[in-house]
Amino acid sequence: MKEIKTNDAPGAIGPYVQGYVAGGLVYTSGQLPADPVTGALPEGIAAQAEQSCKNVAAVLLAGGAAPETVIKTTCFLSDMNDFAAFNEVYARWFVNKPARSCVAVKTLPKNALCEIEAVAELK
Repeated sequence: MKEIKTNDAPGAIGPYVQGYVAGGLVYTSGQLPADPVTGALPEGIAAQAEQSCKNVAAVLLAGGAAPETVIKTTCFLSDMNDFAAFNEVYARWFVNKPARSCVAVKTLPKNALCEIEAVAELK
C-alpha cells in the first residue's frame, strides 16, 4: 500500500489518511467539504457538495486516478432532503456514473452537510 498525501485536500482530522493506492486502485477516505487551506465549510448543500467533490478529485489525482476512473462512491448526507441538490453537483463531477451508495446520517464531522468517499482505477 502507498499512502496518498496532498495539500490540495484537507488533512485527516483523526487517526486515518487521505487515501491509499493498493492493487491498482485508489481508495479515498471520506472527504468533507472543508477548504484545504482554511478548513472552513461553505454555506449550503450545493457549495458543500462542490467542495467535497473537489477534495475527492484532489486525493484521486494525487494517487494517480481521476473522477472519471471512479468505480464506486459512498455518499453521506446529513439531510436526505438535500438529495436532489447534491445529485445535481455530483453528476457534473462523476460523469461516468459509478456505482454508488448514498445514505442519510445523523451528524457528520464539523456539522458538514455531506461527505464523499471513492474507489477508483489508476489512470
